[in-house]
Amino acid sequence: MHLVDTTLFYSPTSGGVKRYLTAKHEWLRTHTTWRHSILVPGDEERIEEGGICSVPGYPWPGTFNYRLPLNPRRWARLLDQLQPDVIEAGDAFHPAWCAWQVARRRNIPLAAFYHSNLPQIVARRIGALSERVLGRYVRWLYERFDVVFAPSRHMCEFLNHLGVRHTMHQPLGVDAEVFTPKRRTLDLRARLGLPENTRLLAYAGRFSGEKNLNVLLHAFARLGHPYHLLLIGGDRTARPTSNITMLPYRRDSHELAQWLASVDALVHAGTKETFGLVVLEAMACGRPVIGARAGAIPEMIDETVGMLAEPLSGESMAEAIAALYERDIEAVGAAARERVLRHFTWTQSFTAQLNVYTSLVKARRVRVAAPAAIELGSPSS
Repeated sequence: MHLVDTTLFYSPTSGGVKRYLTAKHEWLRTHTTWRHSILVPGDEERIEEGGICSVPGYPWPGTFNYRLPLNPRRWARLLDQLQPDVIEAGDAFHPAWCAWQVARRRNIPLAAFYHSNLPQIVARRIGALSERVLGRYVRWLYERFDVVFAPSRHMCEFLNHLGVRHTMHQPLGVDAEVFTPKRRTLDLRARLGLPENTRLLAYAGRFSGEKNLNVLLHAFARLGHPYHLLLIGGDRTARPTSNITMLPYRRDSHELAQWLASVDALVHAGTKETFGLVVLEAMACGRPVIGARAGAIPEMIDETVGMLAEPLSGESMAEAIAALYERDIEAVGAAARERVLRHFTWTQSFTAQLNVYTSLVKARRVRVAAPAAIELGSPSS
């Protein structure tokens, strides 16, 4: 079987979607006989069955180094050229429509993965009316798919509310051999030029509006010394205030794991998360997480493995951070890693997903074969 994943949300410095696709590619290669190709935007046309394929696109200003191909026909042609048996679309834009066209023409199963909550993200920027309009669009698009994977129960409920009923809860996972407490280096404070008694916490991800970095800045301004926030994900190294350091995005998973494992805890103020893969990665590194009580975050975090703060409140975030240091941070971090090992490994995630793909292929073959059998068994007129 040949699975093809396609999405706009892929770039040299993109985050969770890229890590999901890369992990899936490696897992399928080492654990199954399935072939897996990934078709994403790039700087040139490249087609390689079983590898990373690209459609030429223009840089998308103001985004996380994304490119935007402007020729849907070319995207559909390359997708068809890969001769997939199953297609999974990872966004709700023209790659999804190209995937639908190819799947319909080839009569193969079509899956979607709801990585980003498009209606809520856009509504945050241009108003509530857009959320209703885009909600109708999402329902109209996904009614053409055989299954829509959602990484959290929160997102399943959101899609169901829109009228998308054929959803499946499909949590993401983490490579617990890469993201592990063994990555911890004890000289991180020295590397950053910070005192040994610094209470060092990190945020890792895109510096975009929906991540609510202003809440974290407010919290650390309120906390002051000895608390220090490490912001990983910008395009430069800087120290805008005495207790905030900015670092560029860490492209290599091993390097990201080293930084996550070496801080005291991860902080995350996003309230529109469909999942929050970096939360799991920090937990796998044996680090507690302080997050907002909103979106999908409470499905992963409770007081056993971290702290929850009130949404969009710098004061509440500061209080939750301070409260964490009144606990045994190492014990909380150990509980966090144990939770990942029990529920959130890539093997658990991809095994369940592969079973769905296999069922869809079998069901499609039965539907195709049934009419032919009836026709052959009918008397001639």
